[in-house]
Amino acid sequence: MPTTRAVPLALIGWLVCVELTSGVLQGWYVTLTPDIARHLSVTDADVNWFEAGQLLLSALMVPVLAKLGDMHGHKRMLLVATALTAGASWWMAFAGDFWSYLIAFSLQGAYAVWLPLEVALIFDRGRRTGAAPSTTRRAAGLLVIALEAGAILGALGSAIALGAFGEAMAPTLMVPAAMVTLTFFAILWGVPESEPLPGRSLDAGGFVLLALSLLTITSGLTFLKIGGADAWWGWAVMLIGVTLLLPFGRWVLGKDDPAIDLRVMRRPEMWPVQLTAGLVGVSLLGAQTPLATYAGTDPSLGYGLGLDASGRSILIGVYLLSLIVGAATLAVLSTRIRPRLLLIVAATLVGIGYLLLVPFHLEIWQVFACMAIAGVGSGALVGALPAAAAAAAPRGQTGVATAMTNTTKTIGGSFASSIFAIVLAVGAIGTAASIGGYLVVWIVCGVTALVAAVGLVAVPRLAFADPEPAREATTPTR
Repeated sequence: MPTTRAVPLALIGWLVCVELTSGVLQGWYVTLTPDIARHLSVTDADVNWFEAGQLLLSALMVPVLAKLGDMHGHKRMLLVATALTAGASWWMAFAGDFWSYLIAFSLQGAYAVWLPLEVALIFDRGRRTGAAPSTTRRAAGLLVIALEAGAILGALGSAIALGAFGEAMAPTLMVPAAMVTLTFFAILWGVPESEPLPGRSLDAGGFVLLALSLLTITSGLTFLKIGGADAWWGWAVMLIGVTLLLPFGRWVLGKDDPAIDLRVMRRPEMWPVQLTAGLVGVSLLGAQTPLATYAGTDPSLGYGLGLDASGRSILIGVYLLSLIVGAATLAVLSTRIRPRLLLIVAATLVGIGYLLLVPFHLEIWQVFACMAIAGVGSGALVGALPAAAAAAAPRGQTGVATAMTNTTKTIGGSFASSIFAIVLAVGAIGTAASIGGYLVVWIVCGVTALVAAVGLVAVPRLAFADPEPAREATTPTR
């Protein structure tokens, strides 16, 4: 039976350390958000720009860095991304104003390419064993476990560090910066390089067109989130971004080695994976803020849980633990159950978890149970989707294929976040969103996940399974 031993266990161990750091970054700053706002003398609303800037820049950087990894080596680009993240993290520790911190926090988003590059590295090492798909799925499950465990450590550790340093922000923010710096040397000394195909070229024109499209789409979504549904300029900017996909498509279809090979993306084993990433991003990235606000809503309104900060942190902790359970399940079952079925079941669990919130949301145990169900499915998908994309891609395109799952997930989450902000504002009671708004959020999350599950049915029955398809030895196709 194939196991992670098809890839050196030392490699998996070093990459687990990288994802542990990635998780710490994701948990550290969220917990400190109110304190960072006071440190920079900005309002809580202004802090939303930090997340928007990071999501935007990561959506632009990730495909380019992944493509360069396919061309010049995935370890090399992993080092570049880690160096950029480390530099930005140290900058944040000493940033004393809004704009400086915004630029640094946005640049720190380079860590979003870590997981796609790691999956590409693992798949490349396992390719010669004939068990790369199953090996990569199992290893990806372990990486996601480390990621979510790091998020829990980051959330807890940031509060402890802030207290230990007497609420001084600079030394508190130096801790994650130091971790990223150590991670750079762990990669440098412990991770072997992949074997890129020679004779590749960077389609700069294609990436420029893609960047312009993503820039305008995400900018339009940000304008909608801030200005609401009446912000016509947000809709107009987003429409321009979607329109820019047309010249991008014509451009890359005319290239032998394009920025994003649409011929690969439209394969029956690839497009459902990318679609699922975008649709699951709706709940994975877009629904977490509504969940937190609902948990804190005063039950005297007839809904809400009335949880304080510690109660909400427990809810988030349960959700993160369920993600770990999902990732662990993926690692255990990756060689026993067909990957296509695993993906369908995982997406279905996400849909069921959110749809169950519609009738069951008044008791604390009900919300905890529903989020645990959704979290198990989400945890499995976080690891399974990039691994599936790597298995479906021809040699020389594993990095960019896995990176596209991250990009589509980010776009789906950004779109959902903007739409949910508008929906929750309709019929608001004072500062509390209406129950109708929350029901719409849960229904949208549930239905999009079930649509993803239906889309995955179109995947060929034996896709992503061992042995690998013969196309793995081919060069990029037109």
